[in-house]
Amino acid sequence: MAKSVTKKEKEAVDSELKPRTTRRTSARKAASVAESTAPAEAVEAVRAVSVEAVKAEEVNTPAETADVTEAADVAEETPKAKRATKTRATKKRGAKKKAAEPRKERKERIFALDIGTRSVIGIVAEREASGLKIVATERQEHKTRAMLDGQIHDVPQVAAIIDNVKKALVKRTGPLKSAAVAAAGRALYTMTADADMEVNGIITAEQERALDFAGVQAAQAKLAASKTIDDPTKYYCVGYSTIKYDLDGIQLKTLVGQRGRIANATVIATFLPRQVIDSMHSALQATKLDMRALTLEPIAAINVLIPPTMRHLNLVLVDIGAGTSDVAITKNGSVIAYGMVPQAGDEITEAISQRFLLDFNVAEKLKREAANGKDVHFTDILGAEYDLTAKDVLEPVLPNIKSLAEAISKQIMELNGSDQPQAVILVGGGALTPHLADYVGEVLGLTPGRVAVRHPEKIDGILEIPDELKLPDAVTPLGILKVAALTSLHFLRIFVNNDEYSLFNFRELTVSDALLNAGIQLKKMNGRPGLGVMLTINGENKFIPGTMGTMAQLNIDGRPATLDTVVKEDSRIEIIPGEDGTQPEVTINDVLEIPPSYTVYINGEERSIDAQFTINGQAAEPGQLLKDGDIITSKDTRLLGEVLNSLNLPPMGRKIKYTLNGKEAQFTVTPTILLNDNPATLSTEVHEKDYIEYIESEEPKLGNVLNVSELDATLVIYYEGQEHKIPSATVSLEVNGHPASTGTIIDDGAEVRYMKSLRATTTISDALLAVGFQPPAASSRKSFTIMVNKQPVNFTDPIKNGDTLEVILTDYQPHQSGSSNDTAASAASSETAKPQLDASGMPVSPTESSFSAPPMTEAAKRDRERLADKINSIPGLSAALNSSRNNTKSPFLDD
Repeated sequence: MAKSVTKKEKEAVDSELKPRTTRRTSARKAASVAESTAPAEAVEAVRAVSVEAVKAEEVNTPAETADVTEAADVAEETPKAKRATKTRATKKRGAKKKAAEPRKERKERIFALDIGTRSVIGIVAEREASGLKIVATERQEHKTRAMLDGQIHDVPQVAAIIDNVKKALVKRTGPLKSAAVAAAGRALYTMTADADMEVNGIITAEQERALDFAGVQAAQAKLAASKTIDDPTKYYCVGYSTIKYDLDGIQLKTLVGQRGRIANATVIATFLPRQVIDSMHSALQATKLDMRALTLEPIAAINVLIPPTMRHLNLVLVDIGAGTSDVAITKNGSVIAYGMVPQAGDEITEAISQRFLLDFNVAEKLKREAANGKDVHFTDILGAEYDLTAKDVLEPVLPNIKSLAEAISKQIMELNGSDQPQAVILVGGGALTPHLADYVGEVLGLTPGRVAVRHPEKIDGILEIPDELKLPDAVTPLGILKVAALTSLHFLRIFVNNDEYSLFNFRELTVSDALLNAGIQLKKMNGRPGLGVMLTINGENKFIPGTMGTMAQLNIDGRPATLDTVVKEDSRIEIIPGEDGTQPEVTINDVLEIPPSYTVYINGEERSIDAQFTINGQAAEPGQLLKDGDIITSKDTRLLGEVLNSLNLPPMGRKIKYTLNGKEAQFTVTPTILLNDNPATLSTEVHEKDYIEYIESEEPKLGNVLNVSELDATLVIYYEGQEHKIPSATVSLEVNGHPASTGTIIDDGAEVRYMKSLRATTTISDALLAVGFQPPAASSRKSFTIMVNKQPVNFTDPIKNGDTLEVILTDYQPHQSGSSNDTAASAASSETAKPQLDASGMPVSPTESSFSAPPMTEAAKRDRERLADKINSIPGLSAALNSSRNNTKSPFLDD
């Protein structure tokens, strides 16, 4: 039974290896089984073991559990290691059963990782009260050229080396969850910016730090606003240095402990392409490591070798790795510039590989042995074997070493403003390249000894440096370790509209920081105001703005946020763009006060009179939409002329357009207008219930249009007892190509011709033609006598209005007796009385050559002047007649 009890006790102890709830359940279960199957003393023993197990679980911390888990993960490599780990874990838990013993507090671990082009160096240190204590270090080289010029080209290969370094360190230190790293200065950009801060009281270190970070943000904004790079969102700030502090205009080395009002910091910040940082981030994530801190390799190195107390000197630190040579320069108490040369130790290795036809890794080994002065033995790609001295190997590549020195020196002079520095410090594995220091000093013109390769032997803040780290290539990982201990600068992953971004968590970050990093200007996401409408209303300009656009909305993880909302790891920021405003829909009702309508009677018909509006000169309704640039006029419609116009009754009368002798003319048919049975002017005001009569004149006649009376155009004579109207020889009228009289109606668009003869009177011959007189045939042997008002007249005599015209026919009887004179006179008289006939037997109008016009009487002259005045009173008629006289041969014009 005692053996059975011992077995139960063992099961209770083994249950410690399970999760907390499982172990507690197992312990209680073991106790329950023991109580049912064992004697009382055995049950008490099991209970004691169970209680101890539960108590041990309760005092166990998550960190300790993580230690065991990490150790178990590492020990999975071999069964033997697994058993050893299990044994150690069991012993450790057995020791924990002593609840009275206080647990030793675990110290903070810092993991610095230098991912170089040729190798990866890892250092783990614990923070002590007096400084950092290095507890483990590991170095492994890349098996392939997975990195070139300091940038990761093959993430899986680099991740594999990092993982190997991590596992080697975990075996000695326990779990490692994050790493501090540094980036090479490839495609480096630097920005110098200032930041101000109002202070009150004594300035603390936290305030100084906040001012520094404000300067970093200002540099970041300056880079975003510059045209140096195409897309600022593709660059990360990888480090910064404070050049100087000012307090109320006084320059200081530090602000801590000072008092003042306005503090200023001038910061130089460095930026690298996002691709460089993202590839490093990916490699760390592949090994389940978070990025604790990130800095720039020259910043890391300068923190090791050039303390702030030495930065008043113009010193240059060059970190020569395998792919890049990073440069940092100090002057006047601060770091003034950073730079990078895309050439380093691999340039020499490549030259040896080309010279001796070797694999790159073989050439690298050959270079190191020759640099240490060793003789070398190797076989080239063709199978030829060589035994060479170190001089034989290095002699052919000296031009390449000098070329590297010239490139480094050129970058130094550019960053230092073409000034010669006081000294140059070379670190990194490439610094051991033979003759490199001598060549750099020679190109810069420095005296011997002013260019030196430094080995880290004692570093402020690090307690002791192991011998394996007292090499030039260990300066950067030691610097990374020191920077990581001084700052909590690390990446914070956030998402902006589902795009991932990484922010440096150098302080409490907000949405505004995230948008700045993403290159998003929130104001551009706001809706734009709608276009306004510019109107001219009764001669005055009026602008009506469009509606305002809505503001963009910010959400974090589905909840409303502002620019000051704090962001955290994996925060998802959503920007909902605002909507643009709209152009206003404006009617006349919106911009004018519409007066009330009233009623009047027009020719007995009741009509409503409304205010009158026009848009761009066209009649409009109050509800009509207006457009930008419209010109609006309004009238209250109170005057008689306005009322008639609103009813489409032309106040000034109807306009008739016609052409007179080919030229446009116009005639107005003036109406008769009565207001309340009384004549009224168009400016008379109209009131409610007024009576208006609008009486249009009869259709216009040609005589009225041309201001030509019937007396001017016709003559009334009496012939054979009947009244005849005959055309006047002085005036000829035509409408639309047909003869017309003064009574002819003129329609809109009629073509009128008005012709004036130069003759001042109508003759007897004209009258005879007009009344259709047919002279007797010659064979009739009849003669005729023309009588006007019972008096004989000749063909050329004038005829007047109201005259009586007669033609008396007599038989022709020749005289048979009398003197010859009487016969001649009678013949002459007969000849004179006989008119000239045309081919049809009609009398021909006499011409100027057939008679002489009688002299004009005073009355005839007055009639001519009166007619001339009438002609001149009609616009365009006088010119038309002159043109007709000059260009047209009218049958009414004298030749």
